[in-house]
Amino acid sequence: MTGVNFEMTDFFATCPKGLESLLASELTALGAEQVQETVAGVAFSGSLETAYRACLWSRLASRILLSLSRFDVRDDLDLYLGITQLPWESWFSARQTLAVDFTGTSPSIRNTQYGAVKVKDAIVDRFTKRGGERPDIDKHSPDVRILVHLNKKGEASVTLDLSGPALHQRGYRSATGEAPLKENLAVAMLLRAGWQGEPLFDPMCGSGTLLIEAAMLWSDMAPGLLRTRFGLTSLANFDRGLWQSLQAEASVRAKRGRQKLEGLHLLGRDVSEAVLRRARDNAKAAGFAEQIQFEAADVANLSNPWPATPGLLLTNPPYGERLGDMPGLLALYQQLGQGLRQGFQGWRVAVLSSSAELLSCLRLRADKQYRLFNGGLECQFRLYQIAQDAVASTRMVAEDFANRLRKNIKLLDKWAQGEGLDAYRLYDADLPEYNAAIDRYGDYLVIQEYAAPKTIPENVARQRFLDLVQAAVAVTGVEGDKVVLKVRERQKGESQYQKLDAQGNQFEVHEYGARLLVNLWDYLDTGLFLDHRLTRRMLGQMAQNTRFLNLFAYTGSATVHAALGGARFTTTVDMSRTYLNWAKENLKCNGLLNGRHHFEQADCLRWLSECQEQFDLIFIDPPTFSNSKRMEHTFDVQRDHLLLMGHLKRILAPGGTLVFSNNKRHFKMDAEGLANLGLKARNISNQTLPKDFARNPHIHNCWLITHDEVQGE
Repeated sequence: MTGVNFEMTDFFATCPKGLESLLASELTALGAEQVQETVAGVAFSGSLETAYRACLWSRLASRILLSLSRFDVRDDLDLYLGITQLPWESWFSARQTLAVDFTGTSPSIRNTQYGAVKVKDAIVDRFTKRGGERPDIDKHSPDVRILVHLNKKGEASVTLDLSGPALHQRGYRSATGEAPLKENLAVAMLLRAGWQGEPLFDPMCGSGTLLIEAAMLWSDMAPGLLRTRFGLTSLANFDRGLWQSLQAEASVRAKRGRQKLEGLHLLGRDVSEAVLRRARDNAKAAGFAEQIQFEAADVANLSNPWPATPGLLLTNPPYGERLGDMPGLLALYQQLGQGLRQGFQGWRVAVLSSSAELLSCLRLRADKQYRLFNGGLECQFRLYQIAQDAVASTRMVAEDFANRLRKNIKLLDKWAQGEGLDAYRLYDADLPEYNAAIDRYGDYLVIQEYAAPKTIPENVARQRFLDLVQAAVAVTGVEGDKVVLKVRERQKGESQYQKLDAQGNQFEVHEYGARLLVNLWDYLDTGLFLDHRLTRRMLGQMAQNTRFLNLFAYTGSATVHAALGGARFTTTVDMSRTYLNWAKENLKCNGLLNGRHHFEQADCLRWLSECQEQFDLIFIDPPTFSNSKRMEHTFDVQRDHLLLMGHLKRILAPGGTLVFSNNKRHFKMDAEGLANLGLKARNISNQTLPKDFARNPHIHNCWLITHDEVQGE
């Protein structure tokens, strides 16, 4: 087997996006020539020693790749032939295991898996034809990894991985926190922050990566020194003597460099003891158990560990990928900003986050900002200088909103307690600039964002909403993880609201003696329309010994009240199986699920047209508009309410009462048309409007409808 001449060979170093310029400088310092930045990587030339040194010493690269060939690919045959012509037997033997990574597509190679198979087949066929033996495939831990990229111009680039496991895997991290920071990104943060050995503090250190990488950097410890495996050692041309000499050099430098750690201040804090145990284990594995301190502390009580010596606070706080994380994170970032202004005068601060909105909660003005990527997640890395005269603000965010919310709570909490309610509205766009609704459900808050006027810039509206959330958490004292946000979509699409966090969790709330299940997470609505509260109580008071019908029943809360009020039997109709099952659970919670209560899954309009029964008490709360695919026709409550009443009159028993409700703004009952049907209506909207919805009466319409002869008595 012949070796390969590596004198001035072409290589390629991959890295996370945003690190290219840093990596280019690092490779130049390691002896690389013809260094050229590209997206997520750097091309360079160099000797075998240059490549070995890059594998051992690069703190920023993800992989070091040996460039083997470039050729045009019109179809899969071109790919196969191009791969077959390469002298694979010069780089590894048939007795070694192989893996192929393929990226890019073309009209003839439509998926990467197919491309990888064609490359694998070509390599195996070459070995088989030349010696009869063929290498085995090992996708997880191969001896040799080959990477092929097909660009948009139809050119294939073939490379051989010298790294083995990705280079950011230093070998000291056996376990990580929930959102581990890649080691090469941690180094990039240190370099971008300009750390020069001053006191370094991470108040949310997680598994300790930032601090460990700082210790390695400052002590001149090669990042690959702890690694036990590299891809280059499996290649036919592997120069064991050269590699061992480079490792020996790195070991000597690391031993000498440890002297530089004397007097260096490195401190990490985290609220979780379990996470800190992992951080301590990682620091010990890296050889820095004595040099890095770890303490348990909550960032809510942020304190300066070295008040007499300004340093660098460098951190990667959680930024969450779920909407449900946001309220708690807003409070966390706000607390962090307050703590920095209060106790870190003269310090430099550097924070990495994927959310500009969360960073804005720091209330700090950035001196510099960089775009970095944590995996596939685009992040902002902002640098701040805390002024010597900085002071923590005592003024609450959105103070005018906070004052209004305090006033509402004082007015409504005592009232709700006296009424036996634990689900009610606290705020309903009382102030136009804070355009949202806030509902209390037991120990939880639900905050629903309304559409901002078109004259308000999107960023302004968004910031006001975030300020509102922060202030609501502060005023109510509700923990962040018990605040549920329902936020409007900001991108184009059919859905008005962002997909909520589906958790499948339900819990009980109480309403005038009824126990009702709500779900705050899975749907836009919670399962309980709070503005119908008095209507439901009224139905319960009217239901004694009646045949009760609930149309467009939703989760059956009106049925529960009617059943508790002594209805002889009930019928609950809704098109959704989910909501009907929910209605059954609501009845079950109240000990009412028995043979007297019937459920029908059906298009309510069609069911109504075919119904042959009669009912003494009917409640109907139709949608304002519906074009559901499961309905035969579209429905508009203003246009179609008389048609609806015609069907309802037929099944309304003599002396019976129909309670008709809807939420259409400026709905107008057709009294003349109703009279022609032999019905009369009495508007009871004001009587059924709850106290907590008094500010917004336009969406609450409620009517008592009876046969004409009864109404006239």
